[in-house]
Amino acid sequence: MHDWSTHDVDNVVPAPPARNLYDTDAALREAVLREGAAWADDTLHGFGAELGLPGQAERARLANAFPPELCSHDPQGRRIDQLRFHPAWHELMGEIWRRGLHCSPWLHPRDGAFVARAAAFVLQGQVEAGSLCPTTMTFASVPLLREQPALWSSLRAHLLSADYDATDSPVAHKRGMLVGMGLTEKQGGSDLRAISTRARPAGGAGEFLLVGHKWFFSAPQSDAHLVLARDGDAAPSCFYVPRWTPDGRRNAVRLQRLKDKLGNRSNASAEVEFEDAWAVLLGEPGRGIATMLRMAHYTRMDNVLGSAALLRAGVVAAVHHARHRHAFGHRLEDHALMQVVLGDLVLESEAATTLALRLAWAFERAQDDPLAAALQRVVTPAAKFWVCKRAVQALAECMEVLGGNGYVEESALPRLLREAPVNSIWEGSGNVVALDVLRALRGAGDATQALREWLREQRAVPAPTLDDFDALCARALQDPSLARHVAQQLVLLVQAALLRAHAPQQVADAFCATRLQGPAAGVFGVGLAPGAAAPLLRRAWPLD
Repeated sequence: MHDWSTHDVDNVVPAPPARNLYDTDAALREAVLREGAAWADDTLHGFGAELGLPGQAERARLANAFPPELCSHDPQGRRIDQLRFHPAWHELMGEIWRRGLHCSPWLHPRDGAFVARAAAFVLQGQVEAGSLCPTTMTFASVPLLREQPALWSSLRAHLLSADYDATDSPVAHKRGMLVGMGLTEKQGGSDLRAISTRARPAGGAGEFLLVGHKWFFSAPQSDAHLVLARDGDAAPSCFYVPRWTPDGRRNAVRLQRLKDKLGNRSNASAEVEFEDAWAVLLGEPGRGIATMLRMAHYTRMDNVLGSAALLRAGVVAAVHHARHRHAFGHRLEDHALMQVVLGDLVLESEAATTLALRLAWAFERAQDDPLAAALQRVVTPAAKFWVCKRAVQALAECMEVLGGNGYVEESALPRLLREAPVNSIWEGSGNVVALDVLRALRGAGDATQALREWLREQRAVPAPTLDDFDALCARALQDPSLARHVAQQLVLLVQAALLRAHAPQQVADAFCATRLQGPAAGVFGVGLAPGAAAPLLRRAWPLD
């Protein structure tokens, strides 16, 4: 009698346990307390417990496995331009709105409000990233919209509502609302000056009708979009384009198709045409690009936060796997080469989180503090460049830790890896933001000097290294081909200074040894001593 049993389960990694995403993340928790949001500690503890439940991962899976569908017409043939989402998407969005990620610093301004919201954003991003796209656009639209008193008075209660409302109806009939963006055109790409969408006066003060085509219309289910168009031969202006006109008609924004994207699949992006779409001028005529760049500055901060979230999720998955999987007689984590790979990934994650929370601190204080102004204006685009790119590389390495098991969809690593590039591409790809760093260095004046002085005061970086960086900046201002090098080095110097000032010594020592003295952009697991990795792993993931 043969025993034909072939499916004994042995040496497999259990599903991650329910855990508190906030309490188990020492770098995030310490940053919240340090950067002025200690008052939010209990609230974030509650968010972390909710988001660490196994059911959250299933919602994320469903929202991405069943992406939105376009319904252009109703059964009777009337044009409706609606989207259908899986219920899991609406559940995720409802929790995001309840947690206030779309508005909390505007609704309850206080010291640390940006930091508390940033920490919640990082927690949410570890569960599902596509739902953060309409969240960050809605959040970033508020500073622009509140400068228009008449428009703001009609939208304020809806934009600052904690109630997510997915009904397709005029804003006046709803509780909450979403705001998206419509900038890019077929011929435009990053050169927004090349847009061809036209605006002509519609009769009322500040009212226009738009005709044109947008190649990427972000979150087309939103209740309104901020759109670039040009009136005659003038430079582009910014317009507020609602889904419904004031007289209750569906606005003439025609959804042509949904984009079939690499990642961010739970969220919709569309190609649209404006057929005399009703719009309201937002800001100064001919200053639309400058207006939208103000909005983009907030969304770039969220790009960094979102990448820090993906990094954290990937690192936790890799460390959990390495602690439960055995190979060659030992746990993976006990092999020296695996230790240095995991330790290096942990360093990347902690440095990203620490910098992201300091940027949130800076956004609150930029008006009054030269250092905060420099961090906001100069370091934010640099961080968007470096942190978002490193997340792509790091998540691929996390997938390799899991091997073939990481390459299949059940592990969630493929979804994390697919999500990561959008943070590098959206709101300015690498060259665009690197050149923006140079523009900021030229124009920031006192703020740039405050940043240089702060770096030298921290004594985290040898003076000759800072001298070399100053020389690099001087050359780059004459030779823009060095812009990427400047952005990379600036972020590494700021991260090193922050970790030296606030992280445990072993974290700061390992970061400086591998990033400032070694191959900063090399593969992970190069330059870190095996003995330095163990304490990093214990700090990063205390469970298991």
